[in-house]
Amino acid sequence: MNISVKELTKVDKELTLTAKREDLQETFDQAYKKYKTQIALPGFRPGKVPMGMIKKRFGTEIEYEEINKYVQKVFEKDVVPEYNPVGETEMVDMTWENDELEVIFKIGTKPEVELKDLGKIKVNKMVHDVTDEEVAEEIERTLEREGNWEDVDGKATKDSKLVVDVISLDKDGNPVDGEEDADQVIDLRQEGAKDFLKSLKGKSAGDVVDMELGEGDETDRFRVTIKKVQKLNKAEMNEEFISKNSNGEAKTEDEFKSLIKSQMQKYYDQTSSDLFKNEVVEALVDAHEVDVPEVFLEQVLNSYVEQQKQQQGGTLPENFDEVVYKEEMRERGLREGKWYFISQKLQETFEDIEIKPEDIDEFISVEAARYGASPDQLKQYYAQNPSLLEQLRSSIRENKVFDKLEDEVKIAELDKEKYRKFQEKKSKK
Repeated sequence: MNISVKELTKVDKELTLTAKREDLQETFDQAYKKYKTQIALPGFRPGKVPMGMIKKRFGTEIEYEEINKYVQKVFEKDVVPEYNPVGETEMVDMTWENDELEVIFKIGTKPEVELKDLGKIKVNKMVHDVTDEEVAEEIERTLEREGNWEDVDGKATKDSKLVVDVISLDKDGNPVDGEEDADQVIDLRQEGAKDFLKSLKGKSAGDVVDMELGEGDETDRFRVTIKKVQKLNKAEMNEEFISKNSNGEAKTEDEFKSLIKSQMQKYYDQTSSDLFKNEVVEALVDAHEVDVPEVFLEQVLNSYVEQQKQQQGGTLPENFDEVVYKEEMRERGLREGKWYFISQKLQETFEDIEIKPEDIDEFISVEAARYGASPDQLKQYYAQNPSLLEQLRSSIRENKVFDKLEDEVKIAELDKEKYRKFQEKKSKK
C-alpha cells in the first residue's frame, strides 16, 4: 500500500492511494470465509457451497465491499492523523483493475492563521438608551393598534383612512378595461401615502378624483372613488388595556411604562450585540488573509442549497440552477469559511475560554424562553441529539469569543442616528 500526495494549493491536496491484491488478500480471505457460512444455493446445504462457486457468483460484490472498508480504514488510520482534513473529503476516482487498486481523494487542510493586532481592529458599535419620549411613542402606537376605525361623514384629514375603488386611466383620461381594484385601503398617515394625501385631503365619501403619479413616460393615471372616510378611535389606557398588553405583568400606568421601557432597552441591547458581532466578523475577515480549502467551501455552499430546499418545503423548484446559485453565493461562502478558521484561532488564543455547566444552563434557559419550552424539556432534547449538543457548545464558545473581542478590539460607540447613517453609507459602497 502506498499514499502519494500532490499539493494543489496551500490548503488543498490530492492524495492517491495505491494497493495490490496481496495488500488486500487477507481481508478478502476473511470475507469469503464469513460469507461461505451464510450463502445458500440450490443443491447445497448452508455453509457447503464450494468456494470457487462463491467467488464466481459473488466475488466482485464481496471484494468491492471489502475494498471500500479497506479504503475507509486506511483513510482513518493513515490520512486523518497525518493531515487532519477539514470539510467533506471528495473521492475523485476509484479503480480496481488487474488486481491493482487506485483511489484518488481531494482533502482540505487547516490553514495557518496569523492573528493581527486586535487592538488595531476598529469596529463601530451602536449604543442607545431608550428615552421617555420613545416609550410614549411606543405606547401611542399600541393605543392606536388596539383601537378601532369608525366611518364618518366628514372630510378626509391627514389622520384619516380611506376605502376607495381605483381604476387605471389611459393618457386621454379614459378608463382601462380590466384594471380596477375595489375596496383598496389608503392610510393617509403613512409616509408612502403623501401623494394621495395631497389629492384626497378634504374629500368626502362619494367624491371622485382623477390623479397622476410620476413624470413623463413613467406617469400613472387613475381615478379614485372614495367610498368611506374613517377616523381612528384609540384604545383607552385603562386596567384592561394594561393587563392585556403587559401579559399581566403591570397593573398601573407607571408600571406599564417601566415595563415597555425595559422591553425596548432589551431589544436595542440585543440588536446592538447582534450588529456588533456582524461588524467585528466583517472587520476581522477583511483584516486577515485566510486560504479556504475547496472541499470546505463546497460544504458551506451545499449548506446554502440545503437551506433553500428547506425554505421551499423540502424540494427545490424545477428551474433552480444549483451551479449558478453556488457561483452567486461563492463570495459569501468564502467569507464564512474565513471566519470559521479565524474563530478557531481566536478560541485557541483566548486560553481562558472554557465552557462551564452554568454556561450551558444559561444558554438553554434563554433558548427555552425563546421557543416557549421548559429548560428541562430542552435539556432532554439536547441529550437525545448529541450533534445538536455539540452545536450548542460551539455556539457558547463563539459567544465567549465575541465577549473577549469586545475587550480587545478598538470600539467606536455611535448613537442610533449616527449608526444608521454609517450603515447607509456602507450599503452604498
